[in-house]
Amino acid sequence: MLLQNSRYTLGGMDVLGLVEEFGAPLYVYNADTIHRQFTRLDRAFSGIDHQIKYACKALTNVNILRFIRQCGGGLDTVSLNELHLGLQAGFAAKDIFFTPNNVSFDEVKEAIALGAQLNLDNLPMLEKLGQTYGGSVPVCIRINPHIMAGGNEKISTGHINSKFGISITQLDDIVRVQEQYGLDVSGLHMHTGSEIVDTDIFLQGAQILLEAGRRLKTIRFFDFGGGFKVPYKQGDKETNVEELGERLAALCHNEMKQRGSSFYACFEPGKYLVSEAGLLLVRVNVIKQTPATTFAGVDSGLNHLIRPMFYKAHHDITNISNPEGAVKPYSVAGYICETDNFAWDREMNEVREGDILAFHNAGAYGIMMASNYNSRPRPAEVFIVNGKAHLIRRRETLEDILRTQLVLDI
Repeated sequence: MLLQNSRYTLGGMDVLGLVEEFGAPLYVYNADTIHRQFTRLDRAFSGIDHQIKYACKALTNVNILRFIRQCGGGLDTVSLNELHLGLQAGFAAKDIFFTPNNVSFDEVKEAIALGAQLNLDNLPMLEKLGQTYGGSVPVCIRINPHIMAGGNEKISTGHINSKFGISITQLDDIVRVQEQYGLDVSGLHMHTGSEIVDTDIFLQGAQILLEAGRRLKTIRFFDFGGGFKVPYKQGDKETNVEELGERLAALCHNEMKQRGSSFYACFEPGKYLVSEAGLLLVRVNVIKQTPATTFAGVDSGLNHLIRPMFYKAHHDITNISNPEGAVKPYSVAGYICETDNFAWDREMNEVREGDILAFHNAGAYGIMMASNYNSRPRPAEVFIVNGKAHLIRRRETLEDILRTQLVLDI
């Protein structure tokens, strides 16, 4: 978002004008930012044959999926509905990973029937796959490398107590099941967590994965997951993907020499591709002075953006209506019947009733984690492509909330 002539723009569009056209609250995404992030990551890993599989749980609007497909990406999905959305967006089934957790075997069978790449993370499911399909269905296996990493305990997924993946200590069991049923183990996968800055953590996990692959002779690729961190505020650290790409490529090429065969790498960015592309625009309903703070009460809450409350995540907030106002501290609070403060005593340009505030880095896990709590509707979504704003999801109404409810005659 750029400040030009006292007006903020995104993708060449006047941000306040978007609110005037589409209303508030409003999610807005910029295609240029998504393309920039995809291109940067693609170039960073150019030292090795690779595929980028967008972890679409971050943002699954079918228009976003279609755009990422045009960029050259594949998909990583964690549910059948995400898989179906990917197919509707035009992805070939072979370019879609299906990485479920704690689902029924019926879901696995449906994913196989649809032609997706299977990625399983528990031994009982591998047993069922072998008993039902033998070695006729290629399968990637998610390994838990026992590495604690990530910006929050809720997004750390590779440690010993995590529900995700098959423990690296159970590698002998994986080999046993493969040999018993003749499984075609096409790849090994890991995902240690999100918001990882230290490239050594990535490389530590990659080394564990590569060494495990030496026990499985059918391996054709290694999926190193995602978790690349983006900056949320000025001075914030981010993953140096260029350094990571260079070091990981060297590690992989050395492994290929030892194996005497080649393989390709996969990566699963989610937040990295879409977080910085998104804004949540809200309107200030009330300025409330208390002995402790000054509240700016807005027409949104944890029902629209739960990350600050759930993860204690920081989102920069800009008063786009008064960019030259005197800087003062405000506690930005939502309208939900819970303590849903987005920020406490945050310095920003003077906030007045009716002003529009922009929450930055709202492209990932914003609308996707939204709800109808307090029976409030979810916002509309707008996608800026080639300097034009397109409505890609209309604002919900009371009729939408009632649509699936059945009224009894009592």
